[in-house]
Amino acid sequence: MYWHNGQVVDSVSIADRSFQYGDGCFTTILTKYGHIQHWHYHRERMEACLEHLGIIPPDWKPIYDALKDIIAQDDKAGVKLHVSRGCGGRGYSPTQHLQANVTLHPFEYPEHYRQWRISGLSLGVCTQKLGINPLLAGHKHNNRLEQILLKGEMDRVGYPDGVCLDLHDCVVETTMANLFWVKGNTLYTPNLQNAGVEGVARRIILQSASTLGLTVNVGNFPLELLYQADEVFISNALLEVAPIINIASQSYTIGTYARFFQEIFDS
Repeated sequence: MYWHNGQVVDSVSIADRSFQYGDGCFTTILTKYGHIQHWHYHRERMEACLEHLGIIPPDWKPIYDALKDIIAQDDKAGVKLHVSRGCGGRGYSPTQHLQANVTLHPFEYPEHYRQWRISGLSLGVCTQKLGINPLLAGHKHNNRLEQILLKGEMDRVGYPDGVCLDLHDCVVETTMANLFWVKGNTLYTPNLQNAGVEGVARRIILQSASTLGLTVNVGNFPLELLYQADEVFISNALLEVAPIINIASQSYTIGTYARFFQEIFDS
């Protein structure tokens, strides 16, 4: 569905700047039995990106009300909240007075995510690299061409997902999720100041780590350090947490911390 200023229509204008330039941001939200999960965090990440892009944020109350009206009542489902700068203007200049356009798109929960959460999944290592882009790093803006290229690479070699490195060969994330690993009593996750997306699930994991007795180390790490992990898992808002059973030829045991974090999201 397309939702704009309280109206539901069935088309989006070709003049919308998200279509023209990828000018906007989005977030993907998990719902459980018709209840929106972590709405406050999703709204905060959208507000941070909109402020960074200089887009006047929409009124969130009618959007939240519309979300409640359209989401499925299934045990799990998803909805994508997408905001663009709006329609108008010719060229890159964002200085025209525009009103943000909002789209809401409900969808069924990906069934393979259920199996990944139980049995884990394998990762490849992308040969293509993420660019260094501190201007947009951390934000889930509407231009995801790097992720499309890297996911296409993994599709061609038969992996469901892959580890993404930056131009300095530091681990960043996977094509679809944030990346974590545990060594001893330390939880490692990459610094996302130069590339990557700061996910809602990532935020929850970092906030919860101390309750499990873990020291958190956020930094710039080479792939070799990841290979030495005791256990590895990934996170995003829909998947929440899923263990990794191997990265290329390096195998891992499904560990207790992945299960602990799953319980935190399930509680």
